[in-house]
Amino acid sequence: METTEHMPSARRLDLHYMVMQAGFWAMYAAIVAYQTALLLERGFTNSEAGLMTAVRCLAGIVFQPLLGGFADRHPNLPLKGIVTLSMVLSLAAGVWYWLCPAMGLWETTLVWVVIGGLEVSSYPLMDAMAVQFINDGVPIRYSLGRGVGSLAYAVVCVLLGLQVGALGMESTLVTHLALVGLEILLVATYPPYRGEIRKENGPAPQSALSLLRSNPRFTLMLAGVFLGLTAIMPLSNFLVNIVTSRGGTQAHLGTALFLMGGFELPTAFFFQKLLRKLGSGRLLALSMAFGTLKAVLLLLTWNWVAVLAVQPIQMLGYGLFTPASVYYVNESVPAADRVKGQTVMMVASNGLGGMMGGILAGWTLDLGGANLMLGACIVCGCAGTLLCLASLLGGRKKVRRT
Repeated sequence: METTEHMPSARRLDLHYMVMQAGFWAMYAAIVAYQTALLLERGFTNSEAGLMTAVRCLAGIVFQPLLGGFADRHPNLPLKGIVTLSMVLSLAAGVWYWLCPAMGLWETTLVWVVIGGLEVSSYPLMDAMAVQFINDGVPIRYSLGRGVGSLAYAVVCVLLGLQVGALGMESTLVTHLALVGLEILLVATYPPYRGEIRKENGPAPQSALSLLRSNPRFTLMLAGVFLGLTAIMPLSNFLVNIVTSRGGTQAHLGTALFLMGGFELPTAFFFQKLLRKLGSGRLLALSMAFGTLKAVLLLLTWNWVAVLAVQPIQMLGYGLFTPASVYYVNESVPAADRVKGQTVMMVASNGLGGMMGGILAGWTLDLGGANLMLGACIVCGCAGTLLCLASLLGGRKKVRRT
């Protein structure tokens, strides 16, 4: 391992990482938070917008393990080089998307494959850029960095809402391109890790299928998370449909997204206390339950102001899910399989859950509007919560028999 005098200063690494997190989530908000609204503005149907959301999530499912595997096979290649190249390619696709507003379904699909597969999927590698230093004892405040990212997401959403009202929906693409360029600069200037590559001793890692077969409790929790995220993701990806169905405008969408993202930030401050008190498995089940409750409350709203009033529940829904899922994997699978376990969790939740949520939302919106979509989300969310609870009960029974 490299000696500390050859390390960049901890303060620089910490602050640079926080700014890099803020840049990523600002960039993410500028393209993903307004994806559905932009597609509808360009004349696509709800079903086609749902299909594009599914395409973006599916691209992430495919590209994340490919990028991670490439990084593992080339440990001497700086991670920031892989992330920078991925974002440069995505920037080129974003420029094409902006310059051709009349592009058809197939060209649009290709754009979202690139954005979902290279831009959005570069996030785990960006995290790994900091984790390498954390493993060597550098005090980088990871949780606070993620919280700063949520705040940046919220702020950009509300600013974009004002921008849309003044300049139109297409202007969000210009903001996105500027933020991608800024993030490329932040990633490219992050100090490279020059320590020794760590080699783990112990049992060899299993395949993903073997991991699922050997750990039924973990597999059952994944099934619950999949159904839960199928219910939860449309509440943000198709929030524009909910807001407009309650009499709001696309400008009001920015305020709703601001509140949604902003209320994920407080979770970073009380999460550790909840974790010590309840454990990661119970927190996962709790996040699924509150995500479902959010769908219930949105169904009961009567105007766009009531939609805004529901958003604080996000701190115990999706805001709680993200850190709880990371801790749950670390506690539930063997040490040799933790990286694979995190990948499987991400695929089941934001990947497959986001993909199926997009398809479900698009179909139900065209069939019966926002209320039917929310009803379908409630059904999926209840089923997901029950499976998560069954996983916890199964774990308790297993402990009593030993």
